[in-house]
Amino acid sequence: MNCIKHLAVTLAATFVLTTVVSAEDATPAATLPPAASKTGVTYATDIKPIFDASCVKCHSGDRPKARLKMDSLEGVLKGNKDGKIVTPGDSANSVMIKAVAHLTKEPEGWMPPPNNRAGIKPLTPEQIGLIRAWIDQGAK
Repeated sequence: MNCIKHLAVTLAATFVLTTVVSAEDATPAATLPPAASKTGVTYATDIKPIFDASCVKCHSGDRPKARLKMDSLEGVLKGNKDGKIVTPGDSANSVMIKAVAHLTKEPEGWMPPPNNRAGIKPLTPEQIGLIRAWIDQGAK
């Protein structure tokens, strides 16, 4: 009987641990807008217009915020003072997507920032989906 209790406790603990880990892993991806279904997404045609309207005002010039230049493909792929913000082929784990989807742990990392002086609105789910598609297709 003692062996059965031990087995039951082990199974219950395994179930709880698996459920907690799965819930933690699923939360960010479950709240991200899906990647757009459009194929052949390019920086020049599809993504630069979004960045020009929502990012370049603060992330360009001689002193870009966070040392991140978003006015060129090279600048975006280079990243910022903390490292790369785009993981080509993996939008769900790209820092940029977490920032524009407002999924970073701290609101200071949300882009564009809420209530910013420039009055720039958050990206729409469609814009985030297009950026995701671009990243998933290799960020070219």
